[in-house]
Amino acid sequence: MTDRLKYDFCEVHIYDNYMIVIINEGETILPRHNQILINIAETYFVKKNFVYITHRLNSYSVDPAIYFETSKIENLVGFAVVSKDFKAKSNVEVEKLFLNKAFEVFNTLEEAIAWSKLILV
Repeated sequence: MTDRLKYDFCEVHIYDNYMIVIINEGETILPRHNQILINIAETYFVKKNFVYITHRLNSYSVDPAIYFETSKIENLVGFAVVSKDFKAKSNVEVEKLFLNKAFEVFNTLEEAIAWSKLILV
């Protein structure tokens, strides 16, 4: 791990080619939160591709409109959701419609990390 960042709505773990984000319980993720992702990309992933992995340990909601802005991050090549929760997995099917990047759901963090390495080749 390169760095651990703490925000009022989440915790971010930065690695060489991916980040793992854990959103706090009860949050609503809105398009305005995207600026933090952009700042992280511009700071830690300068001129290199990366994957965003959200480890959905907590229950929270996502405004799908956030993905329109997320899609504009040129060096973001993939988006992974890690969850064993059926409801979270079904929400992903809707979320996928709004993001113009590779987007997959996994049961474990290890699977998501392995996928990130495959698509970053």
